[in-house]
Amino acid sequence: MCGIAGFWTPERAVDNGLPTLRRMTTAISHRGPDADGHWSDEAAGMFLGHRRLSIIDLSAAGHQPMISIGGRYVISYNGEIYNFGELRSELEAHAVRFRGHSDTEVLLAAIERWGLVAALQKSAGMFAIALWDRRERTLTLARDRIGEKPLYYGWSGRSFLFGSELKALRQHPDWRAEIDRAAIAVYLRHSYIPAPHSIYAGVRKVVPGTIVVVGPGRQLREQRYWSMAEAAEHGTSNPLAISETEAASELERLLQRTIRQQMVADVPLGAFLSGGVDSSLVVAMMQAASTRPVKTFTMKFDEAGYDESAHARAVAGHLETEHTELTVTPADALAAIPLLPEVYDEPFSDSSQVPTLLVSKLARQHVTVSLSGDGGDEFFGGYPRYAHIIGLWRKLRWTPYPVRLLCARALQAVPVSRWDAMLGCLPASSWAHTVANGERLHRLAAILPFASLEGIYRRGVGHRAGAEAVSLRSRADVTRLIWEEEYPAIRHPLHRLMYQDSVNYLPDDILTKLDRAAMATGLETRAPFVDHRMVEFAWRIPAPFNYQNGRGKRLLRQVLDRFVPAAIIERPKMGFSIPLDEWLRGPLRDWADTLLGEVRLKREGFFDVAAVREQWSQHQQGRRHRHCLLWDVLMFQAWLERQ
Repeated sequence: MCGIAGFWTPERAVDNGLPTLRRMTTAISHRGPDADGHWSDEAAGMFLGHRRLSIIDLSAAGHQPMISIGGRYVISYNGEIYNFGELRSELEAHAVRFRGHSDTEVLLAAIERWGLVAALQKSAGMFAIALWDRRERTLTLARDRIGEKPLYYGWSGRSFLFGSELKALRQHPDWRAEIDRAAIAVYLRHSYIPAPHSIYAGVRKVVPGTIVVVGPGRQLREQRYWSMAEAAEHGTSNPLAISETEAASELERLLQRTIRQQMVADVPLGAFLSGGVDSSLVVAMMQAASTRPVKTFTMKFDEAGYDESAHARAVAGHLETEHTELTVTPADALAAIPLLPEVYDEPFSDSSQVPTLLVSKLARQHVTVSLSGDGGDEFFGGYPRYAHIIGLWRKLRWTPYPVRLLCARALQAVPVSRWDAMLGCLPASSWAHTVANGERLHRLAAILPFASLEGIYRRGVGHRAGAEAVSLRSRADVTRLIWEEEYPAIRHPLHRLMYQDSVNYLPDDILTKLDRAAMATGLETRAPFVDHRMVEFAWRIPAPFNYQNGRGKRLLRQVLDRFVPAAIIERPKMGFSIPLDEWLRGPLRDWADTLLGEVRLKREGFFDVAAVREQWSQHQQGRRHRHCLLWDVLMFQAWLERQ
């Protein structure tokens, strides 16, 4: 796990580019604290940099940038190729000889032997790659299939800049990027900026499963070497023709192989453990494959509604892991929040970024690599919202649009506070009293007019109404930045929602959160459920094997039952979050009030000042729960202040 950075100025030779390159790699030294590498071809204007976090082959033989044996290619690479042993054996059968034992050398030899696209298609892993072809004078950037490793790029003046994080690009003297105001509105909808866009106009992210080829004359070409749409369509069109029990056994075998490969490291290794299905299954299989107790890590909150530590402790006790937990207090959050703009490098506001950063810091004190359960919900139907949205869609699809629109207007006509008062007068045993409140009814009203399952889902999980209230950009500007991904021909509602998350929420939120938080502490993270072999298998699982009676991850639970008693695991899903609602009215109030000051917002000019102040007032007075949208604005403001 490392960081990469570099630049190419193709129109002229660069005589003194190494100091600039060193500044770029120094800016991302946290991604690779073990070594700093630089390579240049000044006549071609090409400069490649690397920061190394040594995981496999700790010797100098793994040093980067690395030149291929034939001398044609130079690579700067961030990530891990989990099946590099198999690839090495195949290459050795073709008389390829190796100098060391790193996966980087194997990947480079594979590229030289088979070409980049074929080499990537043979490789299983997570990666961001910058590859310079000395013969053709072309630069190629590539990103792993699911989007675990980041890679930014863009022209700035006469130079093409690229790097693992934006802070590296900002070190180049040609850097002139401006904030893209339309990106702010998209960010407010999602709490992240989806690929291929970034917060800066003209700076993009490489889309997962894609290579970007840059040639002389500023020619730029994108090519897909793997597609989530194709994987989903092929998998759902060719479901497993076996029993549910047989499918669980096949899943167990595949997961065992994947986890064994991801446990290969020449440094200490552990795992995050929440006590939920996904992380518990990963840890259980790690423990089964290990000759010593696996080191596990979790967070503990004083607020009972957010604390999963007892569940994690029970799983750790059953599996006999070496377990460590850290209690997170408001003071810890206050100490971590000033670091977030530097860690995430562009506006990002999934509030679980705080405990993710803290648990990464905790794990790094004991290990260099940590496995996680991320991806289990997206590929095995685990989110409770899937059941809610599917149930709602099955009712709404037969309701005429005029009726839905009339109901929406009626629900919105009554203020939230009045709904709360009316529902509060109902008997405590009544259905409406226990499941409904004003906020939920207003959210339902926002969903009712949508005519498709995907539209309902996107509106249900996004902040669209609030974003449009506080953003100064037009709807047309926002639409310009929304990436319209390929829609595969899949029919089951569960698969359609899983697909939405697999190409948007998973790479741009979950994996972004994990990568930046972990790498800020010099920790490598690995996620077995997003290995592409696991993903392609998951798409072949018939929906009823994963989802029955509104409950997901059925097949994962069957496998986990073979390692951990169901009584330890079974509980409502909590998620990995912080009590942000209460903290913004308490220990975080002064910090937030400063960032949301009226004079400050007017001076900066990015938000509708009256709308932001009104939502802040509503939240402080307890009239509305606005913590999610307010956190979006606050994280932008904190990022802007850092810039």
